[in-house]
Formats: sequence, structure tokens, C-alpha cells
Amino acid sequence: MRIAVIGAGAMGSIYGGHLSLHNDVYMIDTNQSIIDQISQNGLIIQENGQDTVYHPNAVTSTEGIEPVDLIILFVKSLFSRAALNGNKGIIGPDTYLMTLQNGSGHEDILGEFVPENHVIIGTTEDNGAVLAPGHVRRGGVGNTNIGMLTQDTEGFLPKLKETLDSCGFKGHIHENIQQLIWNKLFTNVSLSALTGVLQVPMGFIAGNEHAWTITRQLIHEAVAVAHGLGLEADEAEITEKVRLTSVNSPEGITSICADLKAGRRTEVNTISGSVVRASKKCGVPAPTHELIVELVHAMEER
Repeated sequence: MRIAVIGAGAMGSIYGGHLSLHNDVYMIDTNQSIIDQISQNGLIIQENGQDTVYHPNAVTSTEGIEPVDLIILFVKSLFSRAALNGNKGIIGPDTYLMTLQNGSGHEDILGEFVPENHVIIGTTEDNGAVLAPGHVRRGGVGNTNIGMLTQDTEGFLPKLKETLDSCGFKGHIHENIQQLIWNKLFTNVSLSALTGVLQVPMGFIAGNEHAWTITRQLIHEAVAVAHGLGLEADEAEITEKVRLTSVNSPEGITSICADLKAGRRTEVNTISGSVVRASKKCGVPAPTHELIVELVHAMEER
């Protein structure tokens, strides 16, 4: 399979490197130092304390490259549209676009570039960290959950699962992928979003009655919106899961918190913002999420 991975950070490198074992893979990134390192010395992935070198193609521009079978997006969601616009030449009539990015609603952007039945959304349970340009560590290994919002008319998902499995991943096809995405989203739109606004570690939320009251309201609204979309969500179960996440990671720093502290733009539009958009689609109010989104954007512009 001809595959392009846009974004050569930790996760993009893990997927691009492993998929290059049995596929023609292009790693695409705007960071010249990363691309030079991969081109000259290979992509180094540390697993179980050992370094393995992979040799995908590495480019900053896809000009002149023929359309690929699959594009996997691993840029921050706020850069998705720009990344796809900048690489339109590798998107052909048979190309599939896949996102494993955090949050929800990515299909709206992907659908601007390919038909709905060529959009694949999902989640990954793998994790990793960048050690140096072109050198990453693969941490926990888990499922790569994939699915579509429409019928897989061309039978692409089984082929993709086989490709993932043959390269060291655990592909799982889900009939209701949105349910899985929202199951993961509940923690991000409550705990993660609020730690960003308050600029506190995760443990603060469950330990402070005011923060916990806001978190419970965020969960309550998100559950109501999920029900409005026809998804399953047990509010008590989700609330306890979020509480335990806070208690068990007292010093944990969420990405929204870290981005705001560093003066970077956040992915709030595909996290809390996805609840707001869904609420408008199904007619279920989510005023606290609307407030969180505006607060985060205000903090981004300080």
C-alpha cells in the first residue's frame, strides 16, 4: 500500500516507521531537521529499551509525488486543513483519509477533501515521546480502532486492518466508531479542558469542590448531548472514571494546560468545541462547554 503520514512527531513516526516495513511510506513534515535526520540516518524507534532503524521516505513537500492509497493525519487538529491543502497533489479519487487525532469532529474537515465513504476516523491506544529529531520512544501498545460514518462500500477497512496487523499494530474495526470516540472524549471535555482554564495539574480537579462542581456540570452536558446523538453514556460511570483519573494522576498536566502555559494555540475546537457543534446539531444545550471554549480562546490571545 502507498501511505503518506503527515506529521513526524511521536505518533506519526511510530506509525510511519512500522508501516514502512511492508508498505511504500512517505513521512511528511515541515520541520526540515526531522526530515533530514530520517533521510540521512533513518527513523529510530526505541521499543523495550532497544533502538530499531526504519527507512520510510521523508519529505517536506509532496510536489511531484503521485496520489497515495491512504493518508494518515498526525498533525495537531488545528493544522489539519492547512496540512491537507498543502498536500492536495497526493489526494486522488481512490485515496482514503484517516485521522487518529484527539477529539471529535475531524470528519468535517476530511470530508472537504474526499467523499464521505473515503473518510476513516478512529483512536489509538499506542503512545510515544520524541527523544530527538527522527528518534522517538514507543511506550504503551494498544488497539488501533478504526471505522467509518458510512458504509464501507469498497471493503477498505479489512485491508487496512491487515496492513496494520502485519506491521506491529492491533487493528480493530468498529461498526459504531463514534461511540468509541465519545467514550474517550468525556474525560478530555471535562477534566482536560478545565485544567487548561485553571492552569492546574489533574489532581486539583477532584480535590477542589468548586472545580469538581464545574467538572460534573461539563460531564452532565456532554452526556446529554451524546444521548441526543443516539449514543450510550452512563453519567455516574463517566463521573467516577473522571474522578479516578484526577486522583490517580495528581501531577499530570493535560495538553490544553501545557499549550496555554506555553502560549500555544490549543486543540479545544476538536475537544470541547466538538461538544458545542454536536449540541447545535441535536438541539441539546451545552452552555458550560460554550463558555470553556471561549475562555480557552481568550487565554490563547492573551
